[in-house]
This record gives sequence, C-alpha cells and structure tokens, in this order.
Amino acid sequence: MDWVPIVFIVFKALVLVTGMFFAIKWHYDQGKKGKVNERRAVLRAGGKVAALFVILLLVLGVATFFLSSELGLDLTFP
Repeated sequence: MDWVPIVFIVFKALVLVTGMFFAIKWHYDQGKKGKVNERRAVLRAGGKVAALFVILLLVLGVATFFLSSELGLDLTFP
C-alpha cells in the first residue's frame, strides 16, 4: 500500500513535465513565425479570455452572495 502514492506522484510529475515541454516547444515554434497579424490576433484573443474570466468571476461572486443571503447566512462585517 505504501507504493501507491509514490507511483501516482511519479506519474503526475511525468505528465506535467511532458506537458510543459510540449507547451514551451509550441510557444517557441509559434514565436518563430513572428507575423504581426498573428500577434495581434493572439493578444486580442487573450484580452477576450481575460475579460470573460473577470465577468464570470463577478457573476460567480454575485451568485454566491445571493445564495448565501437566501440561505440565511450572516454576511455583515463586524
């Protein structure tokens, strides 16, 4: 039973290292292309994803606050 965590941790480390290697390689290869239009498209897509993340985070916060108040939790500051 003691070998199970060791195997799982080693497997997880191998998967993460492999994923990081291919992510870095892909970004390096994309950087070699270096077209201006592609960079603008990537920045625009990144901005949209960041804005969507902030909006979803705000919606989640409001929904959590509403649900907590509906359940009768005390949400007042001391």
